[in-house]
This record gives sequence, C-alpha cells and structure tokens, in this order.
Amino acid sequence: MSAVRVLVVTIVHDPRDSRIFARQIAAMLDAGWHVTYAAPFSATGAPVPQLARLRALDLPRAYGRRRAAAWRAARRLVHAESPRHDLVLLHDPELVLATASRSTPAVVWDVHEDTAGAIEHKGWLPPSARGVASAAARWLERWSERHFDLILAEHAYQERFAKAHAVVPNTVRVPADVSASGDSTVLYVGSITRVRGGLDLIEVGRQLRRRTDGAVTLRLIGPADEPTTTALQAAVAAGDVRWDGRLSSEVAMRALDGALAGLSLLHDTPNYRASLPTKVVEYMAHGVPVVTTPLPLAQALVERAECGFVVPFATPSVAVDAVLHLLDDPALRERMSASGRATAVAEFDWSVQSAAFLAELERVVTKHRTRRNPTP
Repeated sequence: MSAVRVLVVTIVHDPRDSRIFARQIAAMLDAGWHVTYAAPFSATGAPVPQLARLRALDLPRAYGRRRAAAWRAARRLVHAESPRHDLVLLHDPELVLATASRSTPAVVWDVHEDTAGAIEHKGWLPPSARGVASAAARWLERWSERHFDLILAEHAYQERFAKAHAVVPNTVRVPADVSASGDSTVLYVGSITRVRGGLDLIEVGRQLRRRTDGAVTLRLIGPADEPTTTALQAAVAAGDVRWDGRLSSEVAMRALDGALAGLSLLHDTPNYRASLPTKVVEYMAHGVPVVTTPLPLAQALVERAECGFVVPFATPSVAVDAVLHLLDDPALRERMSASGRATAVAEFDWSVQSAAFLAELERVVTKHRTRRNPTP
C-alpha cells in the first residue's frame, strides 16, 4: 500500500500523550506515512512538533464543563480536512459524534479507557448527572461499533462490545540499555490526581524524607489537577517531593534510569480495575523495581514477573516499607530489576506491537476503499 494519509484528532489529551504521539504517530511517520495531527497545542502549552511528513493543527481543549466550543471546532476541522486523508484516527469518545453526519474516509476510534467507568470520578460533573452520563457513554460505545472501526487499549475492554475489535495494548519502547537501579531516587510518572494516588504519593515522599534523613527523594513527573496542585506545592515547599510537572515522554523515560523504585498507587476504581497502568510497564522496561496497588492486571503482572511489591490501596506507610526494603537489599533490587526488564522485552516492546497497529489501520483503509469502489 502507498503511504497512508492519516488525520489524528484529540481535544481531550495533551498533544504529548505517549500513546498518541510517542508511539502511534511515531510509528506512522517511521513507516513513511503522512500525518495531520490536530490537538490542543496552545491550550496545553505543548510545543508544535517539527517533523517530516507531520502537519500540526491547533484545536481548543475540552476540559471540565468547557467542552462545547472544542467539540464544534473539531467537527469543523474533521469536515474540512478528512477528504484529504485516507483515515481519521479519533482519541476521544465525544469526537465519535463529531464525525457522525460527515462524509469522512475510514474512521477508527482508539478506545483508551472505560469511558462509563471513568465518569464517576469526573469532579466537574454533578453526582446526580453521572448515572445518565454513564448510560450515555455505554450507548455511544454501542453506536460507534456499528458505524466505525475500533481499537482497544486493553483486552478487558472487549467485554463492553458486541463485536471483536483489534487490541493495541499500551506497550512501551524498551531501551537497548539501562542503568542499574540506584539507591537515592524513587519515581512516579503520570498524571497526578487523588484517584491516581496523588495524596498518597505526597505522604510517601514525606515519610521517605524523614525515615532516610533526606537520603531518598521522591520525584514526581506529570501534570496535576487543580485539587491536587495546592497539596503538591506545599509538599515541594516542605522538601518532601520534587515535582517536575509535565515533561516530554523522551525526557521522562530517561529520568527512570537508575531509580530505586517506580510507584503506581492508583485507587480501586472501575476504570483502573480493567486496565494495566502503562507506568508499571515503563518501570519494568527501564529496569526499575515496581511498587503498585493491587489492581488486578498490575498485581498479576508484577507477581508473575517477580519485579516488585504489591501494597494495599491508600497505605503510604506500606509503600514506604517496600521502598526501604529495596534500599536495604541491593541483591533483591537487582533481581527484580532484571526480571522486570526481561518480561518487558519479551512481552511489551512497542517496536514489535507497532507493526500490528499499522497493519490494523491498513486493513481498515483497504476495507473502506473496497466498499466505496467495489470490483465490477
């Protein structure tokens, strides 16, 4: 197939999102495809990428209750741009309806999460409206699979759909070489919110500083929501944590090398229950022992790979105990590091999975072309 032209659209995600930009778009560009990337660059402060065969277009961001203007802008953009492309790749559920009444090329919705399950933790949505919103999300999923092709980020998501859909897991780029796990920095990489364990992380940082007399530092990399930001700023001022904010995927991954441990203290919510946190795999790929809460997929992987500790939900002191165990036992740390990395290389390397992702997009494009131009 000749070089495919893809329109990638998001109004919810930061343009630097690892799944969208560092993996999927990078794979398309590496294959010689042409990509138009429409995303909220200005609204997030993200730099506009300057890469061959990549054209970037700015969109407003859908955030909290301010979503209508971004949706209308995306709808206009898809209408104007889609005729120049072979495929439209959507990354937000609300964008499915932005293409509903348009004559578009092949359309794929990349399903990142349990849309309905995530609604209960949308602070901007009144509790009285969440039941209706959850039901609407389930309807949208059923409608979308009748009209478009879907890619799922987790095998468990398949249970929500009537048809079988391609699964492209959140695998990572496994580096060829990594530094040995060290003894002074603990890392967390990802968005920082209460349900992602933001307040637990702050308490871990406080206890680590006190119990090691400042020898071990908790470094947080990622954006924080408004309710968590105030607590984070106070923790930084107290010297309990280091907070870098959002960094590019490349810079964040380099920071993992040589870390004592990687934390994933997500809470027990329906959305997280069916997902494998990408950060767990990232830690493993970089040879960093994992400390995770017992979400089913994370617990199963960490225990099978013997690459870290599983701690109860919302128990910062137990997470600190696990970190100090690693600090006191370099041999254990080395074994967990090697075992996790070996599992990541064997099962979670994006350089392998990317071929399946591109093949699925090519299949959708070919199917769409055949339907529009049937053989006489």
